[in-house]
Amino acid sequence: MIPNIPSLRHTDSGNFFLLAGPCVVEGETMTRKIAERVVGICDRLRIPLIFKASYRKANRTRVDSFTGIGDEAALEILARIRSEFSVPVVTDIHESDEAALAAQYVDVLQIPAFLCRQTDLLVAAAKTGKVVNVKKGQFLAPESMKFAVDKIRAAENDNVMLTERGSMFGYQDLVIDYRGIPVMQQNKVPVILDITHSLQQPNQSSGVTGGRPELIGLVAKAGIAVGVDGLFVETHPDPANAKSDGANMLHLDRLEELLVRLLAIRAAIA
Repeated sequence: MIPNIPSLRHTDSGNFFLLAGPCVVEGETMTRKIAERVVGICDRLRIPLIFKASYRKANRTRVDSFTGIGDEAALEILARIRSEFSVPVVTDIHESDEAALAAQYVDVLQIPAFLCRQTDLLVAAAKTGKVVNVKKGQFLAPESMKFAVDKIRAAENDNVMLTERGSMFGYQDLVIDYRGIPVMQQNKVPVILDITHSLQQPNQSSGVTGGRPELIGLVAKAGIAVGVDGLFVETHPDPANAKSDGANMLHLDRLEELLVRLLAIRAAIA
């Protein structure tokens, strides 16, 4: 399934769709640089793209972690990316009163995994009329995501997507149960595999989340092989110096090569 977003290009290609971009808006120059590369790659490969960047990071481990450049400044950058590159945009929201604000600038509102059971947040997002992407909580069974979908549909919004991002495996690791993808697809919504956050190593003693980016290709290939509808990937030209989640990001220079390989798998199983 492909999300119902009028500005989404290449929806007739038969390819999976992609949510890709930096973790957070670090500034206009960096965001534009990443958007230009990602949009160009996806246009060449005819992959439907939703550009991703959080306008604010509210769920950081340490109090001194970077959270953003300011809400309106970051949202205005996303709006310019959306307009100038003619590409739909997704960003996270964390509280109910953020939904209406963010909806003025983007096409998809994303609910972080830790907040996927927050009824007021889900309903507020739904009432904007935007597509709502709900990340499955690391603590939830795939079957339980039915209730998140039900809450959004009860608010008269059928434009829902679900994202798998791994389940807690002990205190400092995540594991992906690929059986959950077809389970969540039973809700008749697009299902996405987050191939970067699934490789996080949370709760490190340093307060900075670790990651296993060398496994991104492995995770992505397995997701395509089991029939996921879309992929989510955070990418950056300098992950080591990214202001958020650099430990599990895909280097921007490796994105096109990975996507070419994934398209070959998609064609083989079609």
